[in-house]
Amino acid sequence: MLDWSRRAACLDLDPELFFPISMEGPCQSQVEQAKKICNGCPVREPCLAYALSTRQAHGVWGGTDPDERRSLIAASAVPRQGSAPARPLPGGR
Repeated sequence: MLDWSRRAACLDLDPELFFPISMEGPCQSQVEQAKKICNGCPVREPCLAYALSTRQAHGVWGGTDPDERRSLIAASAVPRQGSAPARPLPGGR
């Protein structure tokens, strides 16, 4: 369950602030305002973790916009340095 959401700084705010029509142009100031609220939120980390694990494609979650979350997801999918590639199976499988 999302117990953490009951302590969110955005709980009593208009959800439209966190889900602007666009992430560009005039809506950019709305995105920045939402991110400022997130910056002071006591549950920013679980909010962001939820957004990443559920692949939230829209809105500001945990102080991030959709492009930032896509970058975080892509970065976590990159093999870590020092990891070895999988060895091929015998017989070329």
